[in-house]
Amino acid sequence: MRGAGINFDEKQRLKALLDLGVMDTPPEEQFDGLARLVGAALGVQSAAVSLIDGHRQWFKARIGIDFSETPRDVAFCDHTMAAREVFVVLDAQADPKFKDNPLVTCENGIRFYAGAPLYLDSGECVGTLCVFDPHPRDAITDEQVSLLRDLADVAAERIQARSSRHLNEIAAKLVETTPDAVMAADSNGFIVYWNQAASEMFGHSVDEALGQCMKMLTPPDIRPSVKDILEEIASDPENPLLGQVHQFTGYRADGCTFPMEVSLAEWRISESERGLAAIMRDISDRTELEKDRQSAQQFLDAVVSNLPGMLFVKDLESGKYVFINDMGQQLIGLPEEEIVGKTDHDLFPGLAEGFQALDQAASEQDEPLVYESDFTNQAGDRTQLRTTRVIIDGEDERQYVLGLTENMTVTRQAQADVFRLARYDMLTGLLNRASFSELLHSLVEKGEPFAMLSLDLERFKAVNDQFGHGVGDAVLREVGLRLKRLTGSEEHVARMGGDEFVAILTGQNLRARGERLGRAIAANISRPIEVESISVYIGVAAGIVLYPQDGATTERLRENVDLALYRAKRDHRGICLFDAKMDAEMRDRRRLENALRKAVEANQIELAYQPVISTYQGRVSSVEALARWSHPVRGPIPPDCFIDLAEECGLINKLGEQLLHRACREACDWPANVAVAVNLSPLQFQSGDLLDTVACALKESGLPAQRLQLEVTEGLMIKDVDRTFRQLEELRSLGIAILIDDFGVGYSSLSYFERFPFDKVKLDKSFVDRITTSKTSQAIVQAVAGLGEKLDMAIVAEGIETKAQARLLTEYGCTHLQGYLFSRPLAPQSVRDFVSETKVYAHG
Repeated sequence: MRGAGINFDEKQRLKALLDLGVMDTPPEEQFDGLARLVGAALGVQSAAVSLIDGHRQWFKARIGIDFSETPRDVAFCDHTMAAREVFVVLDAQADPKFKDNPLVTCENGIRFYAGAPLYLDSGECVGTLCVFDPHPRDAITDEQVSLLRDLADVAAERIQARSSRHLNEIAAKLVETTPDAVMAADSNGFIVYWNQAASEMFGHSVDEALGQCMKMLTPPDIRPSVKDILEEIASDPENPLLGQVHQFTGYRADGCTFPMEVSLAEWRISESERGLAAIMRDISDRTELEKDRQSAQQFLDAVVSNLPGMLFVKDLESGKYVFINDMGQQLIGLPEEEIVGKTDHDLFPGLAEGFQALDQAASEQDEPLVYESDFTNQAGDRTQLRTTRVIIDGEDERQYVLGLTENMTVTRQAQADVFRLARYDMLTGLLNRASFSELLHSLVEKGEPFAMLSLDLERFKAVNDQFGHGVGDAVLREVGLRLKRLTGSEEHVARMGGDEFVAILTGQNLRARGERLGRAIAANISRPIEVESISVYIGVAAGIVLYPQDGATTERLRENVDLALYRAKRDHRGICLFDAKMDAEMRDRRRLENALRKAVEANQIELAYQPVISTYQGRVSSVEALARWSHPVRGPIPPDCFIDLAEECGLINKLGEQLLHRACREACDWPANVAVAVNLSPLQFQSGDLLDTVACALKESGLPAQRLQLEVTEGLMIKDVDRTFRQLEELRSLGIAILIDDFGVGYSSLSYFERFPFDKVKLDKSFVDRITTSKTSQAIVQAVAGLGEKLDMAIVAEGIETKAQARLLTEYGCTHLQGYLFSRPLAPQSVRDFVSETKVYAHG
């Protein structure tokens, strides 16, 4: 609790206490002894020298006290300071002001207290000398009060003396440790004090310097003038050179000179004992720094003059230009002398009021004012500018407008280019995928009906592979131009990436217009595209959806248009409008895909084997492995269905590897003269590890390579012909026979036979179906059979169901026959029994 009636400055008191530097210092016997003395004199249990700062009471000395400090608001001594005289409490428990004080209510708490204030010579009270006891008293004598007061004065004197002593020690330490040279000379100019820094600065030791004239610290050529200065100072104690910092040239013991700052002061003990003291600082580094600063200023001036933007300074009050850099002169179209000293009214009459308003706005806000504007200079050249204006204070207390203006014409054009690159496809100039997504979302949010066509180019990859990406890019650009012409807008047509495009139609009659546009695109894209004297032919498939009928969200519209596009490509229909049945079919297809994944993972796809009969021997020479999958609910799934599905969903490599291993293992149980033919998907050739897979299957099963035949389709040869034939050669090197399957229905190039000598050629079933009725089929079969005989290739006819078919095919030269006439596909364990029959087929 703070006492009342304090009539001294608390801030000044706290500063005086802080300046003493005594708070929180270790115990000292001179104060501990005082505490013991006053405690014994007054016969109390506890005594202390107490100092009080802004929030606590701290004991510099304490006798019979377990703690070193208390909060100020419970300190009895705070009341002593407020009383400014000896303060006594005979029984604290009986005093209303103290009976609830925690220092009273605690165990062995204070009952009796007496304290005297500690006054400094400057009048501030910084604490007390106090005594207290757990027993109350009836009175305190005048002699005890007087003793307490006298001892408090002693304590205050010791505190001040301690501070002065410490200050002297600090001063002496500073003089010895300061990097500045400190020197004192008597009234005749002879050195009487010389610190270590002076020795290091001038090169004279203490012994060498003491007794020498201080003139030796300056070069010989200026010593006379220095002597005159010293005599002038000695004769005039009020000389203005005293107490000021001056620059002189210093002179070292080795004869070198250096710039130094000197501060002179008079010292005086008595009239006969006086002289000059000097503090000297080597400013060589500062001088170098000043040279560097000047160089930096020159550099800054050069930078400002050559800034790529206009830098100007105007007087805020008068509006006159006081500085303009070189770029500013070029931008305005006037030389510096025609700008500086002029106002905006002088230079730009039509814009002056606007510029003045901007200056005023800049002066009314803390942040820089930034704005963009168009500007036409004296020559009539128009530019886009970005200006930053800020108010700065000058040394003359005037305010100035500092402006930095950038020419944004090129930047804005670049930004427009960047915006276009971000929004449009670089190759075709159509919207890109991100921009189209924004358009689609915007149309859906508006609820505006529209039709969306998803377009996929056909045979484009073959164009890229055959002619290179340069031709491919040119084709894509031409497709983009044709789509823009057909739709009449580049803002509703996008290239989604690769050879995928999409278009949007808005307005009425969307179904009919969407179909018409789709057919028009198909017809237009199918026309030849001329690139570098090459005529390129491609096609297009289109899926069409209508909003909102075919989907209320962008996600559903995308899914459904993909379904329509998939159906158009699968059925070779050119264009296809989405139908709700497609969604159900796709969901069913996904369920089938999930079931297939589980079946492949569990290795549940089995093989059946259809015998192939040699027409020369009339016996089984090989069997073709045919994949079979029995769905747990749907039953048997046609191979064409699940093999295509495996290729689409990325399962074909794993499934193909499983079937190859299974065929090799099961063939080992059959007679050694029976080979097994396994079909390969074109996608297996793209995996990169087909050769290792085949070699591993042969090694693990133990099947001789001569008993394994691999069937490939013509479609495999179309893509990357060189790489394909190289892989076939590697497989052939293992001892495996290579068959080309379904010959005659694809691109059927005879050049294949020149590039690679196939072991067998399998005629497509369509020729077999018409062999008894079609002269064309008969002629083709005879031609292929004749070619096989010349090239030493076996010719296999498959799908034979009648004896008449078998008889004609044999007569025309087919070496091997396969079909239901001889056997349906067999389970693995049935192959041995079938092969063991003495004769399966007899010619004629």
